Amino acid sequence: MDNFSKFYILVLLFLSSIAVNSCRSEEDAVPDFPDGSVESINVWVHDNMKRYYYWDGQMPSKPDYHLPVKKFFTSLLSQNDRFSSIVDTEDASTYLRTVRNMYGFDYAVLQLADGQITAVIKLVLQDSPAQNSGLQRGMIIKKINGSLITLSNAESLLNSIPDNTTLDLTVGEWKDGNSINEKDIKVYYGFTFNQPIISKIFNQNGKKTGYLYIYDFPDGMSHSLNQKFAEFKANGVKDLVVDLRYNYGGSVASAAVLCSLIPSGITADSPFIIYKGNKNGGEVKKTFAEQIAYDPAASDFTSLHANALGLNRVFILTSKNTASASEIVINNLKPYLQVIQAGGTTLGKDMAGFSITDERKPKKISWQLHPVIYKVYNADGEGEYSSGISPQVPIDEYASLPLLPLGQSDETLLQAVLGKIYSKSTNSEKTNSDVKILSESERPFSLSNSKRY
Repeated sequence: MDNFSKFYILVLLFLSSIAVNSCRSEEDAVPDFPDGSVESINVWVHDNMKRYYYWDGQMPSKPDYHLPVKKFFTSLLSQNDRFSSIVDTEDASTYLRTVRNMYGFDYAVLQLADGQITAVIKLVLQDSPAQNSGLQRGMIIKKINGSLITLSNAESLLNSIPDNTTLDLTVGEWKDGNSINEKDIKVYYGFTFNQPIISKIFNQNGKKTGYLYIYDFPDGMSHSLNQKFAEFKANGVKDLVVDLRYNYGGSVASAAVLCSLIPSGITADSPFIIYKGNKNGGEVKKTFAEQIAYDPAASDFTSLHANALGLNRVFILTSKNTASASEIVINNLKPYLQVIQAGGTTLGKDMAGFSITDERKPKKISWQLHPVIYKVYNADGEGEYSSGISPQVPIDEYASLPLLPLGQSDETLLQAVLGKIYSKSTNSEKTNSDVKILSESERPFSLSNSKRY
């Protein structure tokens, strides 16, 4: 989630530090609990949620301050809220353990036409424990910790992965409907750091198309994006494919950087985004230049726009793992050029916010809030995509196995859009009804240890 500005952050932190006292006068019925008690922490949580939470009017007027902190936080949430979270920065057990953030890979469980159940590795992060152990996108998982994956145990086996710090997998390669060359791999729990942007240029009959795979939108990525677009521009790229299929979002400032480098006809003062909050947050409109500037490390709009491709259309690859800032890219480019979305419907996180911590000195509370604070809209006031943004070109990534490396020209989603760009027919532009997706490993709202999402 993206903070609005240095000034706003300072104001936020100041308000957070005085929230207990300022709100206490409004609710005389709240006892003065001892510092450090669960009740005092819950009062702090409640006060901040009353100030910033998008659905503040739906919170209970008299919550139970005696609940454990996580349960108390959950008791405040609207039934419409899928994304708000809370963590104790001094207690690792409060962070949700997931396959991606523990081991650095994702999978999907498929039921094939013949009834066969298989788990396919769809994503392996670079320099991750999974990659270092030899896992690759497209591999088939046959066994987990010695147990063969079946229809009856697939869910329980796969859900057990985050409960371990080592993982024994039997994996194989997919060929002609079967797993071959099977081998055992041990994956250890570990850290995975920032992921690089993958770029390629395709050239057919002198017509050049740029391809970008962007894993997430951290702050500080403006320089790498600027460099990629400078290369595209120098090579005469006339079409662009942006692969956001596994991108859960991040900094809205970085999303604005990407958006500034694509269309023609925009200026620093062109409107980029509208934030709508509760009665305290109100409505805030930001231009491209203003939103980019929220990242203090970002290049300014003028420097970025010098390398803009000036396109009138862009192709974006998506799935239900496309969320938050990635969906902002899709929605907020639409007022300025044709967005051709291919793949699956996105997650539907049309909301944003920022983390809230106790900034008092000395610090009294180690919990960190990640509440939903704003609904987001584009320059034309369009938003409200909580059910996801549907593609104009629906494609099932699993229609053809094995899954090929991302950025390879015959990979299912990329092949489909390159076929459109180069006016070639493909077999990828369809949903394979013979393959049923039973489950997938990751949930974007589980990334509560991220600074912004």
